[in-house]
Amino acid sequence: MPEARSGQYAGKEWTPGEVQQLRELAGSNTPVGVMSIRLGRSEDAIRSKAQHEGISLQPPNRRPYGDMS
Repeated sequence: MPEARSGQYAGKEWTPGEVQQLRELAGSNTPVGVMSIRLGRSEDAIRSKAQHEGISLQPPNRRPYGDMS
């Protein structure tokens, strides 16, 4: 049974501009939910494309309270 798709871009190829925007959003630690709204794609689609492109969606390892020294 085919997977249900929803959204304006369901099943459409990603453009180079969209991939670049995904990279920029990921680089600025934008939550996947916000990326979903900005790109008009599902969170699963964003995670899948990020993995395929080698884009990390994990925030960088930073101290939780900044530099306390």
